Amino acid sequence: MTSTPSTQATPASVKAQAGADGFSHKLATVAETVETFLVERLGPAVGPGEIARPARLMEAMRHAVLGGGKRLRPFLAVETARMLGGSEAGALAAGAGVELVHCYSLVHDDMPAMDDDDMRRGKPTVHKAYDEATAILVGDALQTLAFEILADPAWQADPAIRADLVLGLARASGLGGMVGGQLLDLGAEGRFGPVQLGVEDTLQLQAMKTGAILAFSVEAGAIVGGASADERAALLRYGLALGQAFQIADDILDREASPEAMGKATGKDKDAGKATLVDRLGLDGARAECDRLVGVCEEAVSRWGERARTLCEAARFTVARKV
Repeated sequence: MTSTPSTQATPASVKAQAGADGFSHKLATVAETVETFLVERLGPAVGPGEIARPARLMEAMRHAVLGGGKRLRPFLAVETARMLGGSEAGALAAGAGVELVHCYSLVHDDMPAMDDDDMRRGKPTVHKAYDEATAILVGDALQTLAFEILADPAWQADPAIRADLVLGLARASGLGGMVGGQLLDLGAEGRFGPVQLGVEDTLQLQAMKTGAILAFSVEAGAIVGGASADERAALLRYGLALGQAFQIADDILDREASPEAMGKATGKDKDAGKATLVDRLGLDGARAECDRLVGVCEEAVSRWGERARTLCEAARFTVARKV
């Protein structure tokens, strides 16, 4: 009589690790595609309507953009469009545009008048590798290139989609979003006089400075994917919760991670008196809030079932990352 081999359930920790590894592979695959796209956009060849591409400017732009970063923002755009059955190529271009705006913001944030950082992604910041004037122009050029990509019919044939993407990115990155949030962040350090921020003030600051661009990354995929108004509202809830979780996780890392792991100085936010939920809630409270926000993300995309699996994984990755 033959016996049936006994089977044992795979431990939950093994399943979790396998899921994390699978997500990391997806993220890396999209990041590689984004890198190729950005390399092509930042080459020396003069594009339509351009007179010339100054070599120093292009070199400094490549220094700011290439060879670093997880490319989470374009990943969110691509995966959201993929979930909805939209054009992945169109979403890739839109996501790359968002990534260029993100990179421009980092170049300017690192400058002496702002955060005054010497290292970014393990290498000298642009103003250190080149000079402050070049860094300002790099940021300007990356921002305009981002909008050029979003408005280019080569990537989006439908003019309504192009207009929606340009409008959305302008709002997310402008005075009521990222730029306004950066000004509030400087004010929170006491740059413009004494200030005392509560939890709600801190949440608003972070929603503008960090959350708006992350949320628009998801919305960009929704636009390319032809989402309905109701679907876009659900994805916006996901994106806003994800952006908030990302910032809290970033603040936790600033307290706990080493400069070598982060590729930049850590602990500067606390030294500068910056407003964070870690200060307001404590480390344990901040971690609990991250977990709650992951739940909000998962609920927001639950209507798509298994198709939303990658977006749920992205939310969990955001709060579990170590760099």
